[in-house]
Amino acid sequence: MNDWQKSNWRSKPRIQMPDYTDQAALNAVEAQLSNYPPLVFAGEARKLKSQLAAASRGEAFLLQGGDCAESFEQFSANGIRDTFKVMLQMAMVLTYGAKVPVVKVGRMAGQFAKPRSAPTETVDGVELPSYRGDIINELDFTPEARIPDPKKMLQAYTQAAATLNLLRAFSTGGYADVHQVHKWTLGFTEGENAAKYRDMANRISDTLDFMRAAGVDSDMAHTLQTVDFYTSHESLLLEYEEALTREDSTSGNWLAGSGHMIWIGDRTRQPDGAHVEFARGVLNPIGLKCGPTTTAEDLKVLMAKLNPENEAGRLTLIARFGAGQVGDHLPRLIKAVEEEGANVLWTCDAMHGNTIKSATGYKTRPFQSVLQEVQEFFQIHRAEGTVPGGVHFEMTGQDVTECTGGVRAVTEEDLSARYHTACDPRLNASQSLELAFLVAEELSALRQDKVAKAS
Repeated sequence: MNDWQKSNWRSKPRIQMPDYTDQAALNAVEAQLSNYPPLVFAGEARKLKSQLAAASRGEAFLLQGGDCAESFEQFSANGIRDTFKVMLQMAMVLTYGAKVPVVKVGRMAGQFAKPRSAPTETVDGVELPSYRGDIINELDFTPEARIPDPKKMLQAYTQAAATLNLLRAFSTGGYADVHQVHKWTLGFTEGENAAKYRDMANRISDTLDFMRAAGVDSDMAHTLQTVDFYTSHESLLLEYEEALTREDSTSGNWLAGSGHMIWIGDRTRQPDGAHVEFARGVLNPIGLKCGPTTTAEDLKVLMAKLNPENEAGRLTLIARFGAGQVGDHLPRLIKAVEEEGANVLWTCDAMHGNTIKSATGYKTRPFQSVLQEVQEFFQIHRAEGTVPGGVHFEMTGQDVTECTGGVRAVTEEDLSARYHTACDPRLNASQSLELAFLVAEELSALRQDKVAKAS
């Protein structure tokens, strides 16, 4: 990467990024951010990369989840806690199903910018620039609110730093104790409609009871009290990313200091575009969203650019096609990866291809469609003999009503009750945990297949 500089992206075609009207203000913010400490460190990114490499071999499983877009207004310690709590519950259930460690990566502490399908939106005949996330402009539909403001990057940094501080405390301060996490999960299985999940929860209880009887408890085993928890976001706003990029003193390589893992979206994955140019030069694990329009040829070029040394754990391919379409696209992309002999981690984003508008006018995602795409993802990998290495969900620990369905059925009529997202609909806490139980069943079946083939 001797030819790479962190500002090289500026000479490439850029899309989905704002045009700031005050260049002097933008320059001042970038200079200020460049003097701030990085939010994450190179050793953490390398550790995550090694864990993702294990997931690519089927020796671990990636759980990536969190907000569609983090909000300044809704930011709170309770909100961070609740999402972290649900992710721990999901991870415990998935660990039991897969019998391998679960790598926990939040869409947190940096997921402030969002790509949009159109540069403007029209309401009652008035056309204004689209809302692009709190790091860029504001949701209010006024001309003033929609002007990109570079100072918002400073607020995003402050909120990300506070979020990371709390996540690190939760991860190591006893809140993540495995016995406590399982007690939370038992509350979910008490409902009448959750009976099908009670058996697995009881088996987890039996396992923990056995470990305690054998002398392996939280007082004796530090690993039962702590977890590794990483952050990730789409690296959409490249002025922010460049300002927080630092040279790693131990290796001389460049680190995107804004988050442990960054990804390139389906709208910004042009092989010669600015976002690919930036991501190819940093040492962090990189995610690449792969949608229906991803061609095998483009994927091959992108894999070569983003992971030229074919390093395991470096590149995660995040498949997002929509229920009923996985079979049309995933096999051809798997074939492209196999033809190149590329080391990748395959994960399933079952959210972005399943967005619909309800009869009541709300953008929503049916729980059953999300589940169907996950099931199709596993079925195809089993048929191809490749590793389904993870799942990627937009979710929250709050009791929102944004996605329909689930064991505590949210109907279209319910959507207006607690619809709080600024962009895309998220799974609530109950739906997230239910999905973890269902994915755990897929992982358990996959593991049993391997045992049967080995014998």
